[in-house]
Amino acid sequence: MHFTVTSRGDDVSDTLKKDITASLEDHGLTEDENQPEVVISVGGDGTLLQAFHDYHERLDQTCFVGIHTGHLGFYADWQPEEVEKLVIHIAKTPFQVVEYPLLEVVVRHYDTKETDRYLALNECTVKTLEGSLVCNVDIKGEPFETFRGDGLCISTPSGSTAYNKALGGAIIHPSLPSMQLTEMASINNRVYRTVGSPLILPQHHTCLLKPLNDVEMQITVDHTSMVDQSIKSIQCRVAEENVRFARFRPFPFWKRVKESFIGEKE
Repeated sequence: MHFTVTSRGDDVSDTLKKDITASLEDHGLTEDENQPEVVISVGGDGTLLQAFHDYHERLDQTCFVGIHTGHLGFYADWQPEEVEKLVIHIAKTPFQVVEYPLLEVVVRHYDTKETDRYLALNECTVKTLEGSLVCNVDIKGEPFETFRGDGLCISTPSGSTAYNKALGGAIIHPSLPSMQLTEMASINNRVYRTVGSPLILPQHHTCLLKPLNDVEMQITVDHTSMVDQSIKSIQCRVAEENVRFARFRPFPFWKRVKESFIGEKE
């Protein structure tokens, strides 16, 4: 089996990376940064997000597993003291593959016919650098509303616990292939109206955002950000690709939600 290990870059994570690499090679596995079958992320959810984007063209051939060297994450589920156990699992145990849905984001421009396509593991956000965002929102090719406010967040089910939750969106189990559209401080009065509530759209439904005001737009896809004034539209839908995680033990989603946001009673 071919593997690679990515690190957050701090001393603890870098040391673990070296130890994991050496141990897996001692078990006969091959380190391969270009075509890994398993990517082991050491750090936190942000480190795994970066690894996902580094290998987004190999999603059908690569699985991810995360070790957290900080707070317990939604993607990084192994602890540093469990590394020896994890290494044995990877080297000796056939693992279960768990797939989570992704978000496809297609950006079209006024000044070129070429489109930009991105995949998001967590979310895409649309804002402006100055003033309010004004854009038409089409769902399944039909006009739905004209949004005015600070911005919009379109999230995956696994990303629903991130920025989406902070905006008051629902937490969605990642087994449901869907996406969620959540508003950021929408303007609602006698003149301007939006639905106001988060919208959960199923697979095969598209959400098309068409900016109406001539301002610089800021689009984020997970941790990356781009600014452009020539954006014609932003189309979002559930991607055909999935992210694949290597599971060696149960990692219940609702247990992670409880541990992250509620905790245990003292």
